[in-house]
Amino acid sequence: MNDELCAQIKKFALDSGASDIGFFKCDEEPPKEGLEYGISVVVRLSEEIVSEIDSEPTLTYFNHYRQVNALIDRILLGIGLILQKNGYRYLTVAASQSMNKDGWNYTGRYSHKQGACLAGLGGIGRNSLFLHKDFGSMVRLGTVFTNCEFDTAGRLPLDPCGSCTACVDACPAGAIKNTDFYYGIPREEIFDPQKCSEYMKKEFQKIGRGAVCGICMRVCPKNKLDSEVSKC
Repeated sequence: MNDELCAQIKKFALDSGASDIGFFKCDEEPPKEGLEYGISVVVRLSEEIVSEIDSEPTLTYFNHYRQVNALIDRILLGIGLILQKNGYRYLTVAASQSMNKDGWNYTGRYSHKQGACLAGLGGIGRNSLFLHKDFGSMVRLGTVFTNCEFDTAGRLPLDPCGSCTACVDACPAGAIKNTDFYYGIPREEIFDPQKCSEYMKKEFQKIGRGAVCGICMRVCPKNKLDSEVSKC
């Protein structure tokens, strides 16, 4: 691994607004042959904005969600250009992009959550959200794939939720199935993305045409206050 290049990428990401960054190697087929190494980028959401979510999302949250996704995409591109300048290939996976595959609209090109887990940045909760080791569920993710070989941290121990069912109880769509996550479990066994999406489109049409909710994220007790994060 090129330690100098790794340090350059980290510095760029953090200076550009990322809250954390990690490196991993795919343990399954990568999104493109030959690009087996990944870089996971984490941006923490605003605690004040998320705290305003109650029985429905807010217009402020919808705007924040879009802006953070755009920020992540810019950081991913910047990382890719650094890799390319140093003679490596790269492929970015957008922060929020669904792909219609075989009539199913609720999947992406690669699971950002999987990459962040492989990078040792956290685990996946009962709500099917990524729970960052310091920030909890109030984060957005993006991923870059490359043929540049990095040293990787490896997964953290699982069981981020224990016996907590706060998200299960709060989900207005009943989309969270109260099933413990383990590596390899199909997403549909812990979470119903179609039920979630259809509820949002029906009930929150006036807020971003039903594109966001955030209730399960807001109630997660793994979220840390700014004062707590500063002590990490």
